[in-house]
Amino acid sequence: MATVNGDVDVSQVKGTPLPSGQEAGTVEKAARDRARIRRGIVCTLLGGALWGLNGTVSKFLMDTYGMEPLWLVCVRELTVCWLFLAAAAASADGRSKLRAVTHDARGMLEILAVALGAVLFSQVAYLQAINWTSSATATIMQSLGMLLVLAYVCLIMRRRPRRREVLGIALALVGTFLVATGGNPAELALPLGGLVWGLVCAVSSACLSILPAKPMAKWGNFVVNGLAFLASGVILTLAYRPWEHMPALDGLALALLAFCILGGTFGSYALYLQGVHDAGSMRASLLGTIEPITATITTVLMLGTTFSPADLVGFAMILAMVYLTA
Repeated sequence: MATVNGDVDVSQVKGTPLPSGQEAGTVEKAARDRARIRRGIVCTLLGGALWGLNGTVSKFLMDTYGMEPLWLVCVRELTVCWLFLAAAAASADGRSKLRAVTHDARGMLEILAVALGAVLFSQVAYLQAINWTSSATATIMQSLGMLLVLAYVCLIMRRRPRRREVLGIALALVGTFLVATGGNPAELALPLGGLVWGLVCAVSSACLSILPAKPMAKWGNFVVNGLAFLASGVILTLAYRPWEHMPALDGLALALLAFCILGGTFGSYALYLQGVHDAGSMRASLLGTIEPITATITTVLMLGTTFSPADLVGFAMILAMVYLTA
């Protein structure tokens, strides 16, 4: 007989019958699911905010210390890769998958494809877009990758875009027009290089969303990211030779560079991926709009960048596209 304080029959309390074991298990599972989703929401917001702040800090380093985008990519990738691999090796499952993938030729080729087509492509495009424009503009342009992901999904599923998705596409096109021209079709408000790299950034963002999905499902996020960042960093280092482009760094620069590595790259990736796992990809996509919002706010506060009304309207339209197509 179930009792409270050892002497009261729970089944008699206010006439409420005692929940069965199955019902109690269902209630506990629902509570765990709610807690997991709340954790996922917090992780996604923190990860997105760190990525947005990372863009602004990277812009400051490039403008203030003459740090070249490719130099910053090399340093970030060749340091953060070990953090991902250490995180993978911290669990028995991660160590097992890490050993297994290094003896799987097909698996290594898939990760090499992720390294070149997703990690290297996205890192270079994003920092080049920031270098040419601002972290806010680059992050907003990166959001246009959602349109390419939508096109990929429609092609794979052999379906037409839904009505709300068509509206999202229209908003994205108008928003991009406003950001690129400031509302005046006779001239570009962005430098041509900034517009080109912004659009390349959108393509790279779509690749980053699509290419790692299959290997990550098999080998795990940290294993794939660790090996992909390592391969990408080694390849870029051999091609670029960052030791020939060393900037002069003081204590502040080193501290900000450490943030870009620890918080802006490893922290943002780890938290965001945990958020996707806990809260689901749709919630994560919507919550991920905190990235451009954070980038815009920190760009204004830290760098004194100003945006025209046309820029802000364009930003809002592109963010609305994310909500409609997610």
